[in-house]
Amino acid sequence: MSESLRLANLDYDVADHIATVRFNRPEKRNTFTKQMALDIAQAITAADADDAVRAVVVAGSGGHFCAGADLEAALTGSLGGADEFAEAAGDITGVERDSGGFAALAIAQSLKPVVAAVSGSAVGIGATLTLPMDVRVVGESTRYGFVFNRRALVPEAASTWFLPRVVAPGKALEWVLTGRLVGAEEALASGLANHVVADEDVEAKAFEIAREIADNTSPVSVSLSRQMLWRGLEVDSPWHAHAAESRALAERFQSADLAEGIGSFFEKRTPQFPMGVPSQLPDVVERPAQRPDGI
Repeated sequence: MSESLRLANLDYDVADHIATVRFNRPEKRNTFTKQMALDIAQAITAADADDAVRAVVVAGSGGHFCAGADLEAALTGSLGGADEFAEAAGDITGVERDSGGFAALAIAQSLKPVVAAVSGSAVGIGATLTLPMDVRVVGESTRYGFVFNRRALVPEAASTWFLPRVVAPGKALEWVLTGRLVGAEEALASGLANHVVADEDVEAKAFEIAREIADNTSPVSVSLSRQMLWRGLEVDSPWHAHAAESRALAERFQSADLAEGIGSFFEKRTPQFPMGVPSQLPDVVERPAQRPDGI
């Protein structure tokens, strides 16, 4: 059953098959806390568990997506949710997990497609958190920033894996090593942005894409396709992709969805696919798991 959640740092709501995940720290330009990492994981879990959700849109508030980590809270040791995060996330080889990576990997594991509506500041974790999302709609005045080296930090949110796969490795290295701000048009030319639109149109475009998915595609096929495309970046041979596709196609050819997909095509009408996710998602694609006890 669809539900609305009021989390500490996020709002979560479902309407007409689209879940909206919205950062709700506008007074702090939606800067990131450990509590936000927990909230993101909870929101993705809620969307995954709800057959009514066919797409997820992640957006900011107050004119900004996310202006990076809450550095003031980090310096004072007052990051919200620190104890709860440590308990939930565990550690990796004896150190606490990166909270950005915890959130990013929750998104990467999503059973539903995720569309980012990026406006205003998208710096640090505000940039890297969008990398495991599937489509990024960016406002024309938005500036991305992989600024970690300028703060004596290093990239996080598993971005050293995601970024050189979303854009070319050379571009990823330039952005990270210089830490300079990246404009919307450069992001578009490099593949970081799928669409650049007027700032006031960012959310409308993101929801348009989510609506296209929700209204016209099979939720099961979309979920399997998302998993196979991301999983394919990890494997070392097209034979692995061939095996995964063969298993998925064998299931799809026998599904009730296929008859509806073909029938609606010939009848020139919008399809009404009967199968939902997660209730009828076949276990034919290996999904990466969160591994809190090490690698």
